[in-house]
Amino acid sequence: MAKKPDWSKEEQAVQAVQLAFDLSNDIQRAFRVSAALQDMTTADMVRKVLQLPYRKNRARPRLTITLRDEDFEVLAKKYGLDPNDRAAIRQRVAGELQAFASNYLAG
Repeated sequence: MAKKPDWSKEEQAVQAVQLAFDLSNDIQRAFRVSAALQDMTTADMVRKVLQLPYRKNRARPRLTITLRDEDFEVLAKKYGLDPNDRAAIRQRVAGELQAFASNYLAG
C-alpha cells in the first residue's frame, strides 16, 4: 500500500499570513543590522523581538540578486566573457562579491 504524501507543511504555508509594516528607514535599518550581526534573517529578527519561535541560524545563508538578460550582457563585457556563459559569469560575480566582503571586513 502506497504511503500518502505528507502535505502538513504545505497546508501550514497556505494558512500563513504575511504582514508588511511601513516603518521608517532607521527602524528597518536597525532590524537589518541587528539581524546581520546575529546571523539571522530580518524576518527571524522580527519574530525574536515579538518573542515568537524563530530559526537560530539561517537555513541557507546566501545573497540573492535578480539579473535580466541586459545585466548578463553588461557583466559579460566587464569580465570579457560570452553573455551566454552564465555559469562563468556567476562564478566571476561570486568572486567579486567575496573580494568586496574581504576588503570591507579588513578595513
